[in-house]
Amino acid sequence: MGKFDGVLLVSDFDDTLFNTRREVSRENVASIEYFIREGGRFTVATGRAKRTFTPCVGLAPINAPVILANGAMLYDYAAEWVLVFVPLPPETAHDLGEMSRAFPEVGIEVYHGDKVYIQNPNEYTARHVAKVKADWARRPLAAMPRPWSKAVLQADRAVLERAQKFLTDRWSYRYEVIFSNDVLLECTAKSATKGGMALRLAERLGVARKDLYCVGDNQNDISMLEVSAIPFAPENCADAVRRTRPRIVRHCDEHTIAHIVEILDEIY
Repeated sequence: MGKFDGVLLVSDFDDTLFNTRREVSRENVASIEYFIREGGRFTVATGRAKRTFTPCVGLAPINAPVILANGAMLYDYAAEWVLVFVPLPPETAHDLGEMSRAFPEVGIEVYHGDKVYIQNPNEYTARHVAKVKADWARRPLAAMPRPWSKAVLQADRAVLERAQKFLTDRWSYRYEVIFSNDVLLECTAKSATKGGMALRLAERLGVARKDLYCVGDNQNDISMLEVSAIPFAPENCADAVRRTRPRIVRHCDEHTIAHIVEILDEIY
C-alpha cells in the first residue's frame, strides 16, 4: 500500500500546473510521479474544453478523469469516453445575443464538441485561440451547432464586468458566469463548476472529502477550493482567490504542485 492511497489531488491547469513559460516543470512532473507511485490519484480541472486541453494531456502524469470546460464535462482520457456532460441550456443563444447587442465589443467563443465557433472575433479572441492552438470558424450565435459545453466572453475587464452583471441580473438561475482571467469571462450551465465536478469525481473514485485536495489561481477555481480539505492557491493567484484565505503555496513558475506534494508528504 502507498501512503497516498485514497487521496485525490486536483489541479487547475493554466497558471497553476502550466507555468507562464507554457510548460509543466520537471519538478512538478517528478512530484506527481512520486504521488502516483504512492497510490495517489492526480488530475486536472481546467477551463479549457476538450479540444483545447487534449494537446496538453501528455505534459504531466494524469491517472484520473479530467474536469473540462470549468466543470461542464468529466472526460476519461484512458478510455476516451465522456463520463459526465452538463451542456448550456437551449436559451443560451438568445441570452448571449441580448448581451452582445448591449456590449457589441465583446467577442464570444463557443465550444460544440471539438469545434470552436466565434461571433465578433476581436484582439482578445485572436490571442486566446492562438494560445490554445485552436482552429475556429466565424458564425453568428444562431448558426452555431448545439449543444454547447461553454461560451467564453472576451474583452477588457471593465466591459466584461458589466457583461457579467447583465447576465447574472437576468439569468443567474441558468448560468455560472465567472472569470478565468482578466479578459476571459466563462459561461457554463448552472451547477457546472469545477467544485461540483470535483465532488462527483471523488465519489466515483471512492475518495473521502477529507482526502480531496484542490489548487487553483482564479475565480473559476474558487468552487473547488471550497470543497478541498485544504484549499491551495499559488502565490500568483488573483485577488478574488486570495480573499478566500487559501493556503498560499509557491508561484506557478516555482513548481506549485511539487510544493503541495511536499505538504501532503508531511500530512500522510
